[in-house]
Amino acid sequence: MVTKVYGFDILIQSVYLAKMPKLRIRLIFPMLIVIASTLSSCSTQNSANGAPAVNAKATFTAHGSDLEAYVLGAKPNEKLTLVDNAGKAIANGVADRLGSFIFRNLNAGPGYYVKSQIGAKVYGTSTFAVLDPNVNPPESFYSAQHMQVGLNYIKMRDGVTLAATLRLPPGKTLADGPFPTVIEYSGYATAAPGNLLNQLLGQKQTGNLPAPDSATVVGSLLAPILGFASVSLQMRGTGCSGGAFDLFGQLTTTDGYDAVQIVSSQPFVKNHKVGLVGISFSGISQLFVAGDRPPGLAAIAPMSPTNDLYQIGFPGGIMNNGFAQQWEQQRVADSKPAPGGGQPWATQMIDLGDKTCLSNQALHLQILNIDALMSTVSHRDPSLYDIRSPDLWASNINVPVFIAGQFQDEETGGQIANILTYLKNDPHVFATLDNGTHVDSMGPGVLIRWLEFLDIYVADEVPSESPLFLTIASQMYNHLTGSQGGTLPPMRFTNAPNVTTAKAEFEQQTPRVNVLFDNGGNALNPGIMDPLWSQGFSSWPPTSEITTSYYLGPTGTLSTTKPSTTSSLSYNPNPDLVPRTDLPSGNAWAALPPYKWLPTPSGAGLGFITKPFSSNMTVVGPASLNLWIKSSAPDTDVQVDVTEVLPNGQEMYVQSGWLRASDRSLDSSKSTALHPVPTYLASTASPLPANVFTEIRVPILPIGFAFRAGSRLRIVISAPGDDRPAWAFKTFETYGKVKDTVEIGPAGESALVLPVVPGITPLDSQPPCPSNRGEPCRIYVPESNGG
Repeated sequence: MVTKVYGFDILIQSVYLAKMPKLRIRLIFPMLIVIASTLSSCSTQNSANGAPAVNAKATFTAHGSDLEAYVLGAKPNEKLTLVDNAGKAIANGVADRLGSFIFRNLNAGPGYYVKSQIGAKVYGTSTFAVLDPNVNPPESFYSAQHMQVGLNYIKMRDGVTLAATLRLPPGKTLADGPFPTVIEYSGYATAAPGNLLNQLLGQKQTGNLPAPDSATVVGSLLAPILGFASVSLQMRGTGCSGGAFDLFGQLTTTDGYDAVQIVSSQPFVKNHKVGLVGISFSGISQLFVAGDRPPGLAAIAPMSPTNDLYQIGFPGGIMNNGFAQQWEQQRVADSKPAPGGGQPWATQMIDLGDKTCLSNQALHLQILNIDALMSTVSHRDPSLYDIRSPDLWASNINVPVFIAGQFQDEETGGQIANILTYLKNDPHVFATLDNGTHVDSMGPGVLIRWLEFLDIYVADEVPSESPLFLTIASQMYNHLTGSQGGTLPPMRFTNAPNVTTAKAEFEQQTPRVNVLFDNGGNALNPGIMDPLWSQGFSSWPPTSEITTSYYLGPTGTLSTTKPSTTSSLSYNPNPDLVPRTDLPSGNAWAALPPYKWLPTPSGAGLGFITKPFSSNMTVVGPASLNLWIKSSAPDTDVQVDVTEVLPNGQEMYVQSGWLRASDRSLDSSKSTALHPVPTYLASTASPLPANVFTEIRVPILPIGFAFRAGSRLRIVISAPGDDRPAWAFKTFETYGKVKDTVEIGPAGESALVLPVVPGITPLDSQPPCPSNRGEPCRIYVPESNGG
C-alpha cells in the first residue's frame, strides 16, 4: 500500500516483507530505520483533519516496538495522542503515574509520532517506526553487545533492555571459555544474580545479592554444574527487565529471538550456538522462541510445558479458576513496579544502587492483563490465543527437541503430548511422557537422557558423567518430594570415539516417543520418582494403536459389545457436593500426597465398569467419551474420570476429560475418532436442544497406562470437581435441580473410545494402591446406576 507521510510517498510492502527470506528481511530492517530517522529530522508534523499542528517539542519520548508504540517520561495523567504517517490521530491514551503509556495493535511502518496538547501548546515527539515482528535487525545489532559474568542488561530491537545473568561453571572464568551455553527464559525471578545453591543450603549470598527463584533450578544450578555457561533471562516487564509484561505475547517471541542472537554472538559461546532449557514457565517459552527460528539456536529441551493457554485456562471450555487463574494473578502481581511492588529481588537490586533496574520499572504498569481478559471471555478468541499458542509455534520448529511431560501434570495439564502432532515435521524430536506431577520431568527416568541430549546437540561433545551432578540430583529429589528418588540410570555413549558417533547412536537408541510406566509404583518405596518400565514409539499417537470402543450399558456396564436395546440413565450434576480439588492441602510432589479423592455422591453421577480383564491392556494416546445427552438446562458441564478398579477393591485414578456441552462443535480438520478437538469459538457455541438427545464428544487427556489382568476399567460421569490437585472449575451452579440424561443403545451409541496398543507386556506386577505418582487411590464405591 502507498501512504502519505509528511510529503514523502513511501511504499510499504508489509505482506511481501512478512514472506521474505530472512536475508532480505535483515537488509530491509536498517533501511526502515534510516527512513524513519530521515522523516524524524525532516518532519514538520503538519495538522490533519483540522487538528492543531505541533508547535513545541515534547519533553516525553515515544518509541516503536513490535506492532506497538510506547511513551516514556510524560506527566502522570497526561493525555496522549498517537498520530500515524498520514498525519491522522489514530489512538488516545493517558499516561500512568510513572509517566508511561503503550499503544497496541498497530500497523508496522515509519512516520508515527505522539503529541499532547496543553492550552495553545501542542507538544510532539520525533517520528519513529512501529516495528514488524517479521523483520529482524542485522547481525551487527547483536554482536555489538557484550556480556560479562553476573547481571547484564541486553538491548532488544525496540530499545528495551532485559536483565540477563551470566553464570559460569564453578571455578571458571571467561578466560576458560568458550563454553557450551544455554539460556533459561521466564518471568519468575530468573535473572536474580545470587547463587541458588547458597540459598537452598541456607548460606549467605556474596554481596547480599538476591538469589533466583527455585523454579529456575535447571538453568541457574544444574546447567553450570554440568559444565555449561548459563544465561538466566528475565522476561520483559518483570523483575529488573524493562518493558511491559504480556504473557506469551508477540514480544515474548521476538525478545527470545534477540536474546538468542545476542548470547550466541558472544566470544565465550562454543560454536556460537546456544540451547534453551528450563521447566514449566521456562519450558513453555522455548517453544515460542524456537518457532521463530533464530539462527543462533542449536536445540531446545523444554520440561513440563503446555501446548495451549486456552486449554489450561478453560479445559473443555470451562474456566479453570484454580491453578490457572491463580498463576495468572501471580504473574500480574510479579509485574508491578519496584520498589514497593513486583518481585522482591528487583527491590533488593534497587536498594543496592542498580539504577538501570530502577529506570526499567517505568513501563511495568502497562501490563497487558491477560487474567482480566480471560476472566471476561470464556470462548476462544483467536486474536488473543493464537499468538500465545505453543502448538502453532511448534509447527515451525526446525531444531532438535527434547521434551518431557506428565499425563497428570497438576499445573500445566496432561495435554502436553498433543503438541507432538505439531512437531511431526521436525525429524529430531525425542519426547518422554510418564505418569506423575509437574516436577517429574526432572525425575531419574528423564534427567540423564536430557543431559545426553544437551551434551550431543548443544555442547557438540561426547556425553560425560558428572559425580557432582549425581549428588545434587539426589538432594534435589529430596527437596522436591521429601524422598530420595530412584536410581539415575547410567549415562550412555560415554565411550563413543567422537560426537558424530555418539549422535548416531543416540538417535538409533532413543525412540521419538518414550512412555514411562508406573512411575512411583515401587512396592518397597511407593511414590518415589522411579518409573518401572518403558515402551518406545516411533510416532504420536502410536501407529500401532487400535481404536477400541467400550459401550455404556443400561446397568452400568462397559463392554465392547453394543447394547441391543435403547434405554437411558439420568443423574443430577451438583458440584457443591464434592470438594473443588482432591488435594485441599499438602505437597502434590510428595511421594504419597494426602489426597482426598472422594466417591461421587449417590445420584450426582453415573458409573460404568468392565468385567475383569483376562489379560493386560495397555492404553496410549488421547481418548474420547462419546455421549448422547440431554439436559433440563440449556447447557451443562460434563466431567469424565477414567480409573482402574483393582481386584482388592481399590480404585486408581488414570485420567480425566471435560466439556461444556454448548462447546460441542468440533474442528473437523483436527479431530479424529480418538481425539475430538472442539473449536471453543463463540460463533460455533450453541445451547443443547430441549428434550432431544444430542451427541457430545468429551476430549479425554492423553493416557499412558497398563490395565492389569484381573482389574476392571471404570468411568465416572459427573459435574467437574474433586479429581485434580490444583485445577478447579467455575462450573454451573445446579443446586441439584438440573437433570442430565444419557441415552444408551442403538439409537444413541454412547461409548468410551480408547487407543489400545496390543502386544505390550508390563515388566512389573500390579503397582500397590496408592503408589503411582499423580494417580491417587480410593475405595471403589459403585454409583447408583450400578457402575
